[in-house]
Amino acid sequence: MSIIVNLDVMMAKRKISSNELAQKIGITTANLSILKTNKGKAIRFSTLDKICEILECTPGDILEYKN
Repeated sequence: MSIIVNLDVMMAKRKISSNELAQKIGITTANLSILKTNKGKAIRFSTLDKICEILECTPGDILEYKN
């Protein structure tokens, strides 16, 4: 089982930088980088909610399941 995080794709579509997104959702750029590079082991729903709000997308636009 593997969950792929496509956060970088959505950020590019919305033309938002890592620094700007991290600041708007209230996390460090280092933690955002961990999410973007698929190195994270978990994400809080509150963080996912803020990401979706800022990027105007759904969790399915960011998270993908690959077997």
